[in-house]
Amino acid sequence: MERKVLRGGKLAAGSYDERNQQLLLEFVDGSRRQYKGVPGEVWRRLLAAPNPGSFFEDRIADEYPNQPAGAVQQDQAKARLDALFGPSPGQSSDQ
Repeated sequence: MERKVLRGGKLAAGSYDERNQQLLLEFVDGSRRQYKGVPGEVWRRLLAAPNPGSFFEDRIADEYPNQPAGAVQQDQAKARLDALFGPSPGQSSDQ
């Protein structure tokens, strides 16, 4: 995924995975969110928008399922470690 700088509002940058229809947005406060099921046309329109921040608020923010991007990576890393070494001490295997 190629990272593109976005200017306007609270957006700082974004990248898009067309095959999986996943949009990753970085915000000026340093947070990152991953949006799922986003059509490629929405990504192209975000890049072409005069104010990407307004386009985001109007067309993306509440329209697509999303989650913090860091949580996705942390959950995947924890699952890989648990698969190798088992759950952390004091943690039951059903968590």
